[in-house]
Amino acid sequence: MKIRYGNECAKNFQILKYGERIYVDGIYITLYPAGHILGSAQVLLEKQGYKVLVTGDFKTIPDATAQKFELIKTNTLITEATFGLPIFCHPDPSEEIKKIITSLKENPESNYLIGVYSLGKAQRVINMLRILGYTNEIYIHGSIKKINQYYSNKKINLGRYTQVDKDNIKLLKGQIILAPPSAIKDVWSRKINNKVIGLASGWMAIKQRAKQKLIELPIILSDHADWNELTKTIKSTEAEKVLITHGQEDCLKYWCKKNNINADALANKNKEL
Repeated sequence: MKIRYGNECAKNFQILKYGERIYVDGIYITLYPAGHILGSAQVLLEKQGYKVLVTGDFKTIPDATAQKFELIKTNTLITEATFGLPIFCHPDPSEEIKKIITSLKENPESNYLIGVYSLGKAQRVINMLRILGYTNEIYIHGSIKKINQYYSNKKINLGRYTQVDKDNIKLLKGQIILAPPSAIKDVWSRKINNKVIGLASGWMAIKQRAKQKLIELPIILSDHADWNELTKTIKSTEAEKVLITHGQEDCLKYWCKKNNINADALANKNKEL
């Protein structure tokens, strides 16, 4: 938060380690890894033996740039549902990142401008490129630099990277360049010569969306759970009640009811209050 919003973004800060339990106004609070990005957390609330788990954004597949998702049993589960439709079954992340390397080898004169979120996605893509053996300098938009430095300080391998600036932007040739999705089509990106535009997102599974955004190289890479991860997690938590938010509530609610799990959209419960 301090890196993104400044040291004065809150009046007070309290560090809470994963698994550390604190007591606030009659409720025990514990954080557990969510696997979404580095430092992301699920929140477990307990009162008189009753447990409510809020997943926040999460994913359960391995990711070298984030703490591994930890499954927690609970009475009530509040889950995200960003990709809460059966059509969303994310492919192998390594195979998706290989698309960049393979395409660059086939078009060595082109620059590959890949849209990535500055926090989490950018660092994951860089790390995966390194794991796959790509050792060249990687060029980054200025918004990514400070977060990269934080990840590097946490011993996450990002290799060599350089910020794109006014002195090098027109000289780039045959390079991988990472920038926020908002930057890949603005004035900044127009100065990059001979570019192939890509986007790393779970939404790239929808071909029409990639086409509408004029994405030439769609990379299906998400930091959110897909349909299989969502349904498996719901079952594995053994929750007797599931509240669904931030996504496709109706479909996941229907699946829960088909599996004899009491479920509803969190928004509906808020209306009742």
